[in-house]
Amino acid sequence: MRNIARAVAFVVAATVWLGAGSLAAHHGTTISYDRSKSWTRKGVVTDFRYVNPHVQVFFDTTDDKGKVTHWSGELLPNPAMLIRNGWTRKRSTAALAPGTTVVVTAAPSRAGGTTCLVSKIESEKGEDLLGLATPAPPPASAPAK
Repeated sequence: MRNIARAVAFVVAATVWLGAGSLAAHHGTTISYDRSKSWTRKGVVTDFRYVNPHVQVFFDTTDDKGKVTHWSGELLPNPAMLIRNGWTRKRSTAALAPGTTVVVTAAPSRAGGTTCLVSKIESEKGEDLLGLATPAPPPASAPAK
C-alpha cells in the first residue's frame, strides 16, 4: 500500500511540475515591449493572420522622407477574446485585408527592430477595428481592511 501511495504522489508531483513548466514557457507579451514609448502611425496592411496565441498584423509605414518600414505586430487579445467581442476570423480578415489603410498605435519591442505590440487599430475614418480601443474593465477593488 505504501508503494502505491508513493507512486500516486510521484505522478501528482510530476503532473504539477510539467504543468507549471508549460505556463512558464509563454513569452510574457507585456514585458517584451516598451509601452512607455508607444507611437501612433498611419500605415497600410500587408498581411493579417488570425492565429493563436496572438493575432498578427503586418503593415508598412512611410516616414517624411519617403522611407518605408515593414512592421510586424502582435495583439494581446487571442482569437477567442476577439470572437467574444464579435470579431470573427471572417470579419477581422475582411476589415484588415491587404491594402487597407489603418492608423496603428503600438509599443516597440524592447529588443529593437520592427516588431511591435499593437494596442489600437483604426480605419481611415477613425473606426475602431478589432475592438482594441474598447477600454478593459476596471480591476476588482481590494477588500477593505
